[in-house]
Amino acid sequence: MQYRELGRTGWKVSAISFGAWAIGGTWGDVKDDESLAALHRALDLGVNFFDTANVYNAGQSEVAVGKALQGRRQGVVLATKVHGKMGEGPNDQGNSRLHILRACEDSLRRLNTDYIDLYQIHRPNWDIPQEETLSALTDLVRAGKVRYIGCTTHPAWLVMEALALSEKYNLVRYVSEQPPYNLLDRRIENELVPLALRHHLALIPWAPLAQGLLAGRYAVDQAPPSDSRAARLPNSIYAERVTPRGIEAGTRFSELARQIGKTPGQLGLLWCKDQPGITAPIYGPRTLEQLQELLPVLEMSLSEEERAACDQIN
Repeated sequence: MQYRELGRTGWKVSAISFGAWAIGGTWGDVKDDESLAALHRALDLGVNFFDTANVYNAGQSEVAVGKALQGRRQGVVLATKVHGKMGEGPNDQGNSRLHILRACEDSLRRLNTDYIDLYQIHRPNWDIPQEETLSALTDLVRAGKVRYIGCTTHPAWLVMEALALSEKYNLVRYVSEQPPYNLLDRRIENELVPLALRHHLALIPWAPLAQGLLAGRYAVDQAPPSDSRAARLPNSIYAERVTPRGIEAGTRFSELARQIGKTPGQLGLLWCKDQPGITAPIYGPRTLEQLQELLPVLEMSLSEEERAACDQIN
């Protein structure tokens, strides 16, 4: 098993993070017991980094993950998130002190744990000063309810602002950022990756397979598979990323993977895992079969020729 340092924390985490976004409800024809079997198998094989969020399946992902980790909690780095809408009230979402403190207590209860290892701000909140958010997170860390904090899908300038504010006001510092990143979406290489390398910030990419485009799940002029995020969430950012140009690139990528003796999923995850500055891509297997296909990536590496062939696609 390959382990890497999680930013400046000194923690060693598996080079792939298990994403629990599909656990806690039925996704297509996949039931929870199949996904939980994959989670337990990942634990058995040495995966120790698990990522969920309070909004995944209306909190049921946290409940399921909490049950699955009972008796094995000490050996795990458990990450969850706050920001999304968790009720009908005007204060049941966002990055305000009120919502963060309430949401943390709710997540602790659902996860059935005394502390969260990595508590992440799921999205920016443009009308709330970052020092307000960081102050609330600092109180949670000092109370022992949270070990470290991170953010997700924040632009590089906003992450840098947060680091500067933490230093200026002696607040807890972000140790990680979780951006979308894959061969078809390389925007973070312009500013976020250099920032992370400069300030020892862990990068934990989501969508390393580009919503399945790099796994060859989509075809031109055909409807998305019924169990895909693009089909289930037709007006979401996931559906918007499934474009004819992306499908064409995914087809070329699938052909390349087969030429070098890997599955498209393996090659897509491997490319992301071994890019500069990356700590651990998040992969969310819904079945044991999906887990068994991609876990060997932890022992794989890309040759320079293979990397160059990937770059030629995008």
